[in-house]
Amino acid sequence: MKKFHTWLAVIVMTVGLGFLAPGPASATMSYCGLEWGSLADSNPAMSTASVTDVRTGQHLCFDRMVVNLNGPVAGYTAQYVPRVVQDGSGFTIPLQGRAFLQVTVNAPSYDSETGTVTYSPAAKAELSNVTGYQTFRQVAYADSFEGYTSIGLGVRARLPFRVFTLDGPGSGSRLVIDVAHCW
Repeated sequence: MKKFHTWLAVIVMTVGLGFLAPGPASATMSYCGLEWGSLADSNPAMSTASVTDVRTGQHLCFDRMVVNLNGPVAGYTAQYVPRVVQDGSGFTIPLQGRAFLQVTVNAPSYDSETGTVTYSPAAKAELSNVTGYQTFRQVAYADSFEGYTSIGLGVRARLPFRVFTLDGPGSGSRLVIDVAHCW
């Protein structure tokens, strides 16, 4: 009987450890179910709309930057770069962080017919206060030049991101950039 209890204990412990031990790592594992990458994303179309605002938000698995336009968003480019530069001048935009995303919206920050400014941030070096964000370190305006508006996004590391567009509110639209907190 004592032998039976010993073997039973060994079997129960073996099965129990199988539930507790981690399984093998997989290349398809993702953080929070997010399966994004860190390569450039772009759409070459030009927009007839203008940029009107830039804002940020925090989510459970990622930080988000939203660029509002007063019409349909068409094209954009988002990519990691060694340094964010201002179009036209080539001036380096200083950013906090260990990696830098340059986001270019194929739309100006002014009305292309009248020249009226549609987005003029009070502080170009800090479009949104990202203190306390898990991934974002700084969001800076890199200017609007020849129909393109560029924004520098300093992040804590080269992390996966995604870019997509949303309609609204009203006749406007939004370009959304999400950067994951982890790989």
